[in-house]
Amino acid sequence: MNKTIKMVLMVAGIALLIYGIYTMVAPEAAISVGPLNMEAQDNTNSYITIGLGVVALIVAFLGGKKS
Repeated sequence: MNKTIKMVLMVAGIALLIYGIYTMVAPEAAISVGPLNMEAQDNTNSYITIGLGVVALIVAFLGGKKS
């Protein structure tokens, strides 16, 4: 595997991991009525993003190995 492809996969994998963790932690919607505060979030897309990041990193590290 070419070194440029490895580097692109590593950068994309790290970016996907960071974005997935950010979307998991940051709330999507917040409502504040007087003393009552409510937050809602849907984490299904963040799990997919984190999974794609991990797969990209695994392919980058193991893709060029020859047996």
